[in-house]
Amino acid sequence: MKQTRISMGMPVTLEVVDTGVTVQNLGSVFAYFEYVDRKFSTFKPDSEISLINRQELTLGQSSEDMQAIFALAEQTRLETDGFFNIDRDGLYDPSGIVKGWAIYTAAEILRQAGFENYYVDAGGDMQVSGKNAQGQDWLVGIQNPFNPKEIVKVLSLRDCGIATSGTYVRGQHIYNPRNNHQPVSSVVSLTVIGPDIYDADRYATAAFAMGPAGVLFMEELTGFEAYMIDPNGLATYTSGFERYVRHD
Repeated sequence: MKQTRISMGMPVTLEVVDTGVTVQNLGSVFAYFEYVDRKFSTFKPDSEISLINRQELTLGQSSEDMQAIFALAEQTRLETDGFFNIDRDGLYDPSGIVKGWAIYTAAEILRQAGFENYYVDAGGDMQVSGKNAQGQDWLVGIQNPFNPKEIVKVLSLRDCGIATSGTYVRGQHIYNPRNNHQPVSSVVSLTVIGPDIYDADRYATAAFAMGPAGVLFMEELTGFEAYMIDPNGLATYTSGFERYVRHD
């Protein structure tokens, strides 16, 4: 069973190939994404993060999920030497970490319901589990940032997360927090594969902000691989990335 709905301002697609899946199973996952959007959207004036930004709510008074996101954001800031930072001029924007965390938790809802073969895709970032309907690994494409209709690499994935940071869909929305929040122009796309989507997503955001050095940062992270495309269309990738590439 497969469904796509718009949530958190982007298409969210769920596919479960196990028998016994119901519309209600998928509905519970979509409902979770709506919950996340209501809590973390910086565009909704009544969201919890908006209340914090207006200083109508302190972090100590906030929900368990909000405190978990802030803790994960601080952990990521420290791990990336400040290249990941949700604080911009005194306002918090946790979107660089919330999406991956939400996808991971949504996938956990399916896993805890007893399903083994599925994926959760939100805006092109995915958590994949098990195998597809043909009994093979899930096939995931990396989009050409200069031609959205073209796929530059097809990856064969199972039980992992994949996230892409780039400027070719949403425009310039990733900045270098260590350089007065200057836009990053030396990279147009950076894809990260990791054990789970919430780690892949946060590291993809941080590595993109690092510019060309981001792929070197990813090379040093155990269990992660990355594929970077620069403004000239040249690709650089980590030493273990090739094992995910499907060549037939």
